[in-house]
Amino acid sequence: MSIFTQDKIEKYADVMTWALESARKGGRTHPYETVLVRYYHPALPLAEALHRRLLEKRLNVVVRCLSNPAMEKDLYTLADNRQLGFTPAGEMEFYENLAGNIVLLAPESITHLKDVDPKKFGVTALARKPIRDILDRREEQGKFSWTLCMFPTGEPARQAGLSLREYAAQVEKACFLNEKDPVAKWKAFHKDCAEIKKWLNSLPVKTFHIESKDTDLEVLFGDKRRFMGGSGHNIPSFEIFTSPDWRGTRGVYYADFPSFKNGNYVKGIRLVFENGKAVKITAEKGGGFVKKMLAMDAGASALGEFSLTDRRFSKIDRFMADTLFDENYGGKHGNCHVAVGSAYSDTFAGDLGKLDKAAKARLGFNDSALHWDIVNTQDKRVTATLSDGKLVTIYENGQFKY
Repeated sequence: MSIFTQDKIEKYADVMTWALESARKGGRTHPYETVLVRYYHPALPLAEALHRRLLEKRLNVVVRCLSNPAMEKDLYTLADNRQLGFTPAGEMEFYENLAGNIVLLAPESITHLKDVDPKKFGVTALARKPIRDILDRREEQGKFSWTLCMFPTGEPARQAGLSLREYAAQVEKACFLNEKDPVAKWKAFHKDCAEIKKWLNSLPVKTFHIESKDTDLEVLFGDKRRFMGGSGHNIPSFEIFTSPDWRGTRGVYYADFPSFKNGNYVKGIRLVFENGKAVKITAEKGGGFVKKMLAMDAGASALGEFSLTDRRFSKIDRFMADTLFDENYGGKHGNCHVAVGSAYSDTFAGDLGKLDKAAKARLGFNDSALHWDIVNTQDKRVTATLSDGKLVTIYENGQFKY
């Protein structure tokens, strides 16, 4: 039996259908385009409702149930590198023609892969990177959009120290499912978000300085950058983010929020950056795993994202043991999170059609098979140094200062 009533499930399906449309650059999905819906088995009720919505929009829907924890563990325990890197025949062609991708997360376990050698995750991530590159290119061309959400299950609730009902209540209020018209609420947030982005993007920023009890980090904004957010990618998503020039990162970043990555519980990540790279990597728990992940490839130890969440928008006020929610934490002080690994090309403020691999490298857009968001929820101040040397506080007391 689902933790959500059918009414909540139908509202969730409405939100996800809108999110896919909202995420498309320069327009909406078109009849008879192909949309992929991937879901974990506990999210089947939502998958069914979403399937109906997409068919009613005259979209062609491909549905795939994702592997359960036992299958995932077998893969990483029994498969050799050739199997881990396997791509089915026709898969690349499929993604070359894909117009939308919706993922319904519903974890039945988040620790079942904790004993797997991190190098195996690297093999799989590197093998899948060409597919991600295809989708990134199609998204830049306005031919593809994606979104994802999470259906509440018992395992993350347990790891977060909440009952399933308490956990589901956090999901409800975070996604506005307790509202009469959740889509209208998301549209209103996007309007507010657009005002903040307009203000941030009007500032001639050279660098950002993030200061909290345990963080003292300088981030180089970079040429032809812009802030993004409120696009429909991820439900919920209250963050406003950019992909900085990784080469100008220096100082200390501390993630006070725990993180689950590939089944591993990590707490208290502390990264010391010099010349754009994390040169000292420690953690209160899981430090060895963190070091291995950040050695996955040449870009894994550099920044791909810098993000801030305003506490006035996000209603998430508990640790959720799920990055989708934790990176959007509102709470008392909002949050800042950074991602080590790959950058988001849509934060380029120029013609995306001209942002090829060489241009990305020249502008300092990080490239990696890894993208790992790590979250700081401490009280903080973020100061921007403008091109004329003027200092402007853009974020303080958990909110933007626009």
